[in-house]
Amino acid sequence: MNIGRLGRLVAGVTTIGLILAACTPAGSGSKGTVNIAINPWVGYEANAAVVAYLLENELGYTVVKKDLKEDVSWQGFETGEVDVIIENWGHPDLEKIYIDEKKVAEVAGTTGNVGIIGWYVPKWMVDENPDIVDSANLNKYADLFKTSESGDLGQFLGSDPSYVQYDEALMTNLGLNFKVVFSGSETASVEAMKQADAQKTPLLLYFWDPHWIHAVADYVQVNLPAYTDGCDADLEKVACAYPEYALNKVISTKFAKEGGDAATLVKNFTWTNADQNLVSDYITNQGMTADAAAAKWVADNEAVWKAWIP
Repeated sequence: MNIGRLGRLVAGVTTIGLILAACTPAGSGSKGTVNIAINPWVGYEANAAVVAYLLENELGYTVVKKDLKEDVSWQGFETGEVDVIIENWGHPDLEKIYIDEKKVAEVAGTTGNVGIIGWYVPKWMVDENPDIVDSANLNKYADLFKTSESGDLGQFLGSDPSYVQYDEALMTNLGLNFKVVFSGSETASVEAMKQADAQKTPLLLYFWDPHWIHAVADYVQVNLPAYTDGCDADLEKVACAYPEYALNKVISTKFAKEGGDAATLVKNFTWTNADQNLVSDYITNQGMTADAAAAKWVADNEAVWKAWIP
C-alpha cells in the first residue's frame, strides 16, 4: 500500500474523529450514571430537574431518576440504588439509621431553601374570623369543617401520609375536635386548596412552603404552640409547631467518594425558594416537562449555576 496515501487516510480519519468529538454533546453519559431519588412533590422535582439537566448537558453524566417515597429513598443508599436525595425535609430517625449507624449516607450541604410545614386556612376565612389563626380557637369552628369523611368532627386535610407529619398526634395532644383525612398526594391537596379559595369552602390543611400555590391562592398559616428544641421527639406528647427546615441534600458515602464532578455539583447546588417556585410553576402551570423547565431556568440563570460547576 502507498505510505503517502495511508498517511493521508489516517490524517483524514483523525480529523473526522476530532470533528465528531467536538460535536458530541456534553450530555453523552460518558462519565457514568447518577441515580437521583424523586420524592413525590413538585418542589423536589424542580430541584432534581435542574441538577439532572446540568449533570447531563454540562458534565456528561447519565442521570436515572427514580420515583420513590422518602423512606424508601433512604433504603436505596444501603442497596446502592440511590446516589442522591436532593431535598431532605428533616428525618432524624432515618439520619440516625443510615448516616450515624450504617454510615452509608452523608449530608451534602443545604439547598438554600427554607422549608416551612404548617396548618393553613384560606384568607377569606381569616377575614371573617380573625381568631381562627390561633390553634387554641379551632374548636370554636370545628363544625364549619365537617365532611362526610370526618363525621361529627371537623376535617383536617392531611397530604401524603409518607411526608414528615404528626398531625394526628397534635389533634389528640392539643385536644382538638378534628379528624385527619389524608388527601393522598400533593396534587390532591393543591386541588382542594384551589377549590376552597375559589368557592369559599372551609378548609384546614397540612401544607408547606416553598410552593407555587402560594402565588395563586391566598392562604394563611395557623399559629400552633411555638416549636422548641426536642418538642417533637415523642409523638405521644408532641404539642408544638413543626420546626423550620434548612433543607439539605443527602448522598451515599460511595457517591461522595467516587462521584467525581457529579458529587461536587450536587454539593455546590444551592438556590432560593423563588427559584424553586419558578421552576415548579413551569412544570405545573405552564405545561412544561421537567427537562424543559430546567432548560429554561438554566438558560435564564447562567450566573447562578455556573458557580456550581466544578
